[in-house]
Amino acid sequence: MNESAVKRKLGIPSWRNLSKDKVLKFAAAMPEMATEVRLKLIEQFPAFKDLGKTNIDAVTEAHKSTLAANENSQNHFYKASQDQRDALQADLGRDDLSWAQREALHDRLDQNVRRVGEKDSESKQFMGAGMKVVAAASAAALGLGVVFVGGKIAGASEDGSEESQ
Repeated sequence: MNESAVKRKLGIPSWRNLSKDKVLKFAAAMPEMATEVRLKLIEQFPAFKDLGKTNIDAVTEAHKSTLAANENSQNHFYKASQDQRDALQADLGRDDLSWAQREALHDRLDQNVRRVGEKDSESKQFMGAGMKVVAAASAAALGLGVVFVGGKIAGASEDGSEESQ
C-alpha cells in the first residue's frame, strides 16, 4: 500500500488532517504498508509518540477525576447511611416501643445495611470498568509503539543494518 492509498483509507486529504481518532486507523493499516512507505509516513508525523502519550495522559487524568468524584459520592452515601443507622439504633433504645415497632426498625436497619453492601459492589464494578478503559487505552498506546518500533526495525533489517532503534 502506498502513501496515497493510506490517506484514502483514512479518509484524509493530507497528513495535516490526521486527527487523534484516525491515529488508531493509521496504526492498524501499518502492517499492510510497505516498510519504506511506513517509515516515510512516520517521518512526516514526528509527533506520533507524543500524540499517543497525550491521549494516555488525558485518559488517566479523566479516570483520576472520575475516581475522585466517585469517592466523594460514596462518602456522602456512607455518611447518610450511618446517620440513618444511628437514628434507628437510638429509636430501638426506647422503652415505649411495641414488638411490631421494634421489628419494623430492625427491618429498616437490615435494608440500610443491604443498600450499603449493594453500593459497595456497585462502586467496585464501576472502578473495575474504569480500570478496563485505562488498560485498553494503555494497550492501544503500547500497540502504536510496537507498530512504530516494528516498522523501524523491519526497515533497518531490509536495509541490511544491524541497528535496532
